[in-house]
Amino acid sequence: MLDRPIAPPHAVAEAPFRHGPPKPALLTVEDAKALDLRTMADLFKEHVNPGQFHFMKLLGFHKVKVERAEGMYYVDQNGRRILDFFGGFGSLAFGHNHPRILKARKTFQDENRHEIAIAFLSQYAAALAKNLATISPGDLDMVFLGSSGSEAMEAAIKVAERASGRKNCKIVHAENSFHGKTKGVLSITDSTLYQGEFKLVENRYKVPFGDLEALTRCVESDPEIGVVVLETVQGGGGIVEASTDYWRGVRALCDKHKVLWVADEVQCGYGRTGTFYAFERHGVVPDVTALAKSLGGGKAAIGAMIARREVYMKAYGTPKTAMIHAHATFGGIGEASITAIEALNTLYDEDLIGNSEIVGSYLIERLNDLKAKYPQIIKEVRGRGLMVGLEFHDFSRTLPLALRPMVALLDDKLKGSLSGFVGALMLRDYDCLVAFTEYNRNVIRLEPPLICTEEHVDTFCDALDDLLGRGIVGIVKDFIKTQIG
Repeated sequence: MLDRPIAPPHAVAEAPFRHGPPKPALLTVEDAKALDLRTMADLFKEHVNPGQFHFMKLLGFHKVKVERAEGMYYVDQNGRRILDFFGGFGSLAFGHNHPRILKARKTFQDENRHEIAIAFLSQYAAALAKNLATISPGDLDMVFLGSSGSEAMEAAIKVAERASGRKNCKIVHAENSFHGKTKGVLSITDSTLYQGEFKLVENRYKVPFGDLEALTRCVESDPEIGVVVLETVQGGGGIVEASTDYWRGVRALCDKHKVLWVADEVQCGYGRTGTFYAFERHGVVPDVTALAKSLGGGKAAIGAMIARREVYMKAYGTPKTAMIHAHATFGGIGEASITAIEALNTLYDEDLIGNSEIVGSYLIERLNDLKAKYPQIIKEVRGRGLMVGLEFHDFSRTLPLALRPMVALLDDKLKGSLSGFVGALMLRDYDCLVAFTEYNRNVIRLEPPLICTEEHVDTFCDALDDLLGRGIVGIVKDFIKTQIG
């Protein structure tokens, strides 16, 4: 319980002939808007996730109350503009509150359009499905709409498993994979932390990402393998790509053994790497793919599975099987669908895919210049478009030679500390927000909105240059000050 009262909700007159229970002491929208930082923290710890708050406090993120957001920036309670190079893990292709998307949503609301049309056909869901089929290469043209990336990937795995023809279908996934946290896809998310002690699906194999020989040996070792699931670019793994030869080999291997390939594009798709789908750069087309994150234009929660017609029809193509995995209650909900329709049109009208390619190349160039300037700190710059990973050396490698052997013994425990220090200080001292990765904690993940300009890149990279110029000792000292200040 809180140690002090929250401001009472706005008074609402009781109905004179109430038949139901009295209204509880609920906070209103205006009450929520007016919450101060301390009360926000108390409510988060009391009712949301006290463990997560520990990490937010460690990074200094708990000191920010976002009052509004526009374009590339958050604006906090003090009017400070925070440059967003986090981008909601790739969810903000259009930045915050793009005017075209806001206008489309307002028009939809003002006209009292329907949201849920389970009993009827929805013109909005149908139009969005058509647009996704038009954009997708090959015969990827059957669409399932959901509310998240996890839901889209669950649909992808299920349609592929049913269409595989194997009665005891087994699935291959990659090391350091991230496909979601719902129970099914959690089984192919390679994280002991996220998997916890849940009972997982057992019909799966794991192989190294990008290793065609290992994948081939696995597929050829068991005829019951019917599905291969791979992120085209591993986000949680630290922004890791595979070669064109690998992807063409994956396609040929799956064709040879009649195995279905599912490409997870939830994070790397939607123009983030300079093509709409990341796999398009390699000249291949999977059997099933999935989108989410920026599909909702930064304003709606929506995900989509897109499958080849032949695959979809094998799984659900008869009246008897059609409802096995039909849309859920909120699948294709009206405002989410029209938001996604407007967002797709905006993506192409404003050439944001091309902008991602050009500005992303400039970002990588600037970061490589910093790598050359600070070789003891920066280990590698990798990625494509506006999906970039900046990896720091293990902590011992950043220190003078005499100290390295002793500190190296602690490298595993210290892994991620330098990226955390840098992330915290970039926010505190330079008003720049970055993200981190699930598996390689030494990596800072940069996924700014696709509206990012070279001027934004210069602002970010100049700030990073100034911070790294303090040296490791200076960075550590300044971070410690954030914890005791």
